[in-house]
Amino acid sequence: MASNGSSGYNTPDSTIEGVLPIHPTSVRRPSYITVQSENTSYDDEHITSKFYNRGANVTLIDGQFTVAPRVQEYEFRTKRAVSKTGIMMIGIGGNNGTTLCATILANRHNIIWHTKEGVQQPNYIGSVLRASTISVGTDASGKEVHVPISDVLPMVHPNDLVLGGWDISGVTLDKAMERAQVLDYDLQRQVVPHMTLLGKPLPSIYYPDFIAANQEGRADNLIPGNDKQAHLDHIRADIRKFKGDNDLDRVVVFWTANTERYSDIIPGINDTADNLLNAIKISHSEVSPSTLFAVAAILEGEPFVNGAPQNTFVPGAIELAERHKSFIGGDDLKSGQTKLKSVLAEFLVNAGIKPLSIASYNHLGNNDGRNLSAERQFKSKEISKSNVVDDMVNANRLLFKAPEVGPKGVAIGKGEHPDHIVVIKYVPAVGDSKRAIDEYYSEIFCGGRSTINIFNECEDSLLATPLILDLTILTELLTRIQYRKVDEQREFSPLYSVLSLLSYMLKAPLVKPGTDVVNSLNRQRNALESFLKACVGLESNTDLLLETRIW
Repeated sequence: MASNGSSGYNTPDSTIEGVLPIHPTSVRRPSYITVQSENTSYDDEHITSKFYNRGANVTLIDGQFTVAPRVQEYEFRTKRAVSKTGIMMIGIGGNNGTTLCATILANRHNIIWHTKEGVQQPNYIGSVLRASTISVGTDASGKEVHVPISDVLPMVHPNDLVLGGWDISGVTLDKAMERAQVLDYDLQRQVVPHMTLLGKPLPSIYYPDFIAANQEGRADNLIPGNDKQAHLDHIRADIRKFKGDNDLDRVVVFWTANTERYSDIIPGINDTADNLLNAIKISHSEVSPSTLFAVAAILEGEPFVNGAPQNTFVPGAIELAERHKSFIGGDDLKSGQTKLKSVLAEFLVNAGIKPLSIASYNHLGNNDGRNLSAERQFKSKEISKSNVVDDMVNANRLLFKAPEVGPKGVAIGKGEHPDHIVVIKYVPAVGDSKRAIDEYYSEIFCGGRSTINIFNECEDSLLATPLILDLTILTELLTRIQYRKVDEQREFSPLYSVLSLLSYMLKAPLVKPGTDVVNSLNRQRNALESFLKACVGLESNTDLLLETRIW
């Protein structure tokens, strides 16, 4: 959105009402932690660490499990210089996009505002990277020491992100913020001058078959024509221009637009990289807008994150990312109900309690809810929300019978599984304030039953926006990390194209084909913490606390 001359690095304007000294949650920390270890070294360009990945190989013979521990030594190398980073959002004029822009600008310009509870200062509460901590050891007295996650490795500060993107609606971003009805009026009033500088979204692409018909009235800001190859070229040019105009090192392209219907996977069309590129050339009807944006980012060598539930990453898109060693991540922001479900379902199963049914009901009144009122778009959301308990169930076959095994050793079906029902209804009156109701009905000791009911009300976009920040910042960091296996004596290589370390913030995590999906929130968080520690040569998290259990 730099066409109006905004660099995205504005300094606070003392003429604008509400400017105060920087709030503690926005303060720039001068450095990150330093590890003194033979496993960690620092030079002007890189942090290099050794890490021992410990696991075990298991074999089953005649009902007897044999476990053989294994160790693989890795080296990680992290570029210390943080990239000057921009985020280009598809759907920047929606609730999430305008809320992200406004809250970054409020933090950047230190704007305070009045609510009925009193004076509110800007912050990044809800961001895992900016508002949570990680244990790095104990001090001289034996007390555990926690530091902000953003202090483990050098990361982009949210205030420094350069903002831009596309939208099918041509409403200027200040007016789009007003339309969204998410933020307090006094904040909107004060941030308008800064939002005005961002101007109007770039024209986007609109293929009516992929989103609900009720969105047609918003579609007045479109790249002309129906030629999907021309659309791809146009989007690639937009990315290059945005990057050049703002002198950026990195652009993260982020889908935060409407949920699309699922794309059919068609052999010869989107099953391979070459077939997908050819399908774009012939403007095949099954190439979705989100897949087209993903391909544009991949071909430009910039990361693409899908914040909606549709299957943007068809097999051809994943293969194309692998070919170009570009980074992709998704799917669907995990902000409230599903995040809680991944915790509570794991608690029940790990406690030896057997969930028999999980029934979830949602109603919301924002434009996302309006789009999801269409059956095909709801189906995408239902799929992303329904698979969240699968890995917990598969981990405990004492409670749930395993699937039958076919003649060639292939599992038949999913085996025993809780009934899992998801309902979403559009209720305009509640606006962005989503209501979520869940019932967990479980079997307990000797045929007993337990029912847990949860009612959750949340301002949807205020939970989702920090996730967009985290996904963007973490993605930029992962582009600066390389690895090698020590015993192979090879050069450092980038991480695999599918960034599964983003899973903590996503409902339906995209993983490397052929590997298991982890939905457990605790395991996802532990994986993220352990990886960040590995990059500075620290051991993985442990709650053994052996020193408290021995003489």
